[in-house]
Amino acid sequence: MSGREKVDEVLNKAKSVIFGQDDLLDSIMAALVCEGHLLIEGMPGLGKTLSVSVMAKLCDLSFKRIQFTPDLLPSDLIGTMIYSQKTEQFTTKFGPIFTQLLLADEINRSPAKVQAALLEAMAEKQVTIGENTHKLTSPFVVLATQNPIEQEGTYPLPEAQLDRFMMKVSVEYPNFDSEKNILSLNFDNITKNEAIMSTDDILDLKEKVDKIYVDEKIKDMIVRVTHATRPGSEYFDSAYNGAIAAGASPRATIWLYKLGKFVAFIKGRDFVSPEDVLHVVPSVLGHRVILSYEAMVDKIQSRDLCLKIAERVI
Repeated sequence: MSGREKVDEVLNKAKSVIFGQDDLLDSIMAALVCEGHLLIEGMPGLGKTLSVSVMAKLCDLSFKRIQFTPDLLPSDLIGTMIYSQKTEQFTTKFGPIFTQLLLADEINRSPAKVQAALLEAMAEKQVTIGENTHKLTSPFVVLATQNPIEQEGTYPLPEAQLDRFMMKVSVEYPNFDSEKNILSLNFDNITKNEAIMSTDDILDLKEKVDKIYVDEKIKDMIVRVTHATRPGSEYFDSAYNGAIAAGASPRATIWLYKLGKFVAFIKGRDFVSPEDVLHVVPSVLGHRVILSYEAMVDKIQSRDLCLKIAERVI
């Protein structure tokens, strides 16, 4: 069975037990193969946590879940040094971050110091406890869920941390048929799912995706798209003056490039087309482009604005 067939089988199996969240499941697979972090936003009870746990089981990855709360400490996440009176030495107690797939559930319910504890792990794939630095296993992916900021008791994620997420996916309510199918769902069967892929399969897929060809013109287009979101850039359209406070960072350019390859691979092609890049623009740029106060008052959606900007550039 080829790598692409295994991906299709995993997604089909997941979609047979999780109804109405196809985009979310596709995005989780992209995060695993591209080894990027995913921010999942949606109201409670839409299957965000269930989707992550099912994908972890189907891909045979070590999986840990942390419930973020206002009283969570950084040491609860990364671990700490413990002194033993018996041996008169310090030993390292590793936290739940030492896994392959980390579900940070309701990440915006914890204060900034805990969110900051994730930054090193997300960017460097390593954790420092005391004087020692520990490498994390590969793949290491953070899948963070958050409820919309308007809800009480939430702390908005700082821009520096938002930028470390490869994509932000908004989870909507399922349609009528999907929600009706949920009623006949047997949750015992979900926990009995057997692994279809392994860590080696995912690392092999990553190599294959890396080999997808990207033409120089497509690379130029990707860079133009990112530059077009930055006020003051020669590619920025004056029609959006006053709508954007800050544009996307070079990380956005990197992820448009990598995810364009992934989309091409899933579609069975060995080269990236402009449509592949456009497909991921809202998810990659939407949370990185900071809108002005006036644009937020006008209820302009960052995802929609980024797609319009990209379509003009392309």
